Amino acid sequence: MSLSSSAALKALSAGAPRAGTGAGHGATGRPGAGMPLAALHTDGIEWREEDARLLALEATEILDSEPEPSYDTITRLTAEYFKGDTVLLGFADESRMWIKSYWGESVRELPRKGSVFELVLAADGPVVVPDVSKHPSFADSGLIIRRLEVGSFASAPIRSGDGKILGALTVFGCQPRREMAAEELHMLESLADLVTSQLELRKMRKTFGKSRQQNTRATDAAVGIWPSKSDLRHALDNREFVLFYQPEVELSTRKIVGLEALIRWKHPQRGLIPPMDFIPLAEESGLILPIGDWGLSEACNQIQLWCRENPNEDAPRVCVNLSARQFAREGLADHVEALLRRSGIASHQLGLEMTESSLISDQDTALKVLTSLRRLGVSLLMDDFGTGYSSLHQLHLLPFNVLKIDRSFVARITEGNDQPLQIVRTIVELARVLGMDVVAEGIETEEQYALLLQLGCKFGQGFLFSRAVPAGTISEMLHLPGRILPEPAELIAAPKDTAIIPLQAQGI
Repeated sequence: MSLSSSAALKALSAGAPRAGTGAGHGATGRPGAGMPLAALHTDGIEWREEDARLLALEATEILDSEPEPSYDTITRLTAEYFKGDTVLLGFADESRMWIKSYWGESVRELPRKGSVFELVLAADGPVVVPDVSKHPSFADSGLIIRRLEVGSFASAPIRSGDGKILGALTVFGCQPRREMAAEELHMLESLADLVTSQLELRKMRKTFGKSRQQNTRATDAAVGIWPSKSDLRHALDNREFVLFYQPEVELSTRKIVGLEALIRWKHPQRGLIPPMDFIPLAEESGLILPIGDWGLSEACNQIQLWCRENPNEDAPRVCVNLSARQFAREGLADHVEALLRRSGIASHQLGLEMTESSLISDQDTALKVLTSLRRLGVSLLMDDFGTGYSSLHQLHLLPFNVLKIDRSFVARITEGNDQPLQIVRTIVELARVLGMDVVAEGIETEEQYALLLQLGCKFGQGFLFSRAVPAGTISEMLHLPGRILPEPAELIAAPKDTAIIPLQAQGI
């Protein structure tokens, strides 16, 4: 955008028409403008309209795109006009607020839940909060954007050409401020409408005919495929996904030292559905991103709950698997930092697991994201280690804390074949040299257990100790004396309704 600051502001103040706004949605007529503070909450969000809104957002192809000077100009103009401490221009999908441009605090993304965007979406218009401490949504916890403790903010919706709210342009101040005048609110909306204009121009630059009008519900119904993308979206909206947890134990003592969070789909008609029945579709359809973000948020909330249940002892580290698409986001560290801050848990209580395949494609990005995560203090685990072709070459360059030996090697170490045994021995020794911990996955027999101990492997998980179980069962396990699981022989003989899940129990 070539307009100078003064010329652009003058043009905006002249009252240019707003793209995508209907009758009754002017600068002073939108619901958010005159709404009392107590009424500004997210109960007004029309969740049934989310599919249409998300399709409109998808059509822009703006998410995770490269920086563009025109959007940076808009955030700079906004900061100059309102003398803001931070300005964020972002777009919201199911789980996150992705920041296209910022001025002030460098933010790449934030969790959507509890965000300013949700207030804007609920109000279907601008939201102005002159004093955050007096707002019911933030009175107890406050509002912090990276290092900025927010005292006031004003936010206007960014709409699609047909009026759907795709994101928000938000000005944050570190101090409370006076009420916003009508002409100031008009200016903020005009700046947000500049973003809409840029989106429309961006769409026009795309090759004619490339725009994708999707009607997945009708297609899926005609073909009869289950599950479909709309089934997954419905499950996400209706909170049908749940997390199960499998203990990681210190092999020498069987003490629970960590947990791996594993997703399940609790379908109201079909029952408990394992991840392999829906994760591939989630990957293919792109819904793995919001589903994965939900898992991260849910795990943080559960850690917080276990901390409350066990005030005299830390909750064990909970490890969450990241998809390749989650890991590829430059804003992942910002997202994780916001979740940690919101839940109030210590960073060392969260672990993030990545497979080697999610790292190989772009080593520079991998190193950048991993380094930013390590600065937060979270644990980084390389999952399924040993199955990728470049493991030994890359490993010393990447800041991982833990290697997880793939279950395929553990399963074969007692079969009389020297190769799997040698691989496991090499991984254990390599981790020792690099100062990393090792977790052996898929321990199912006492023979495997004994051999891993002989090889010097300190930690492990598998059916021999416990299958993945609901959070309530883990709560019972955490109250065992010393958090030590029974001997494997006792596990096998235990009744099925005990807290410690025997080998014969259902689920994985």
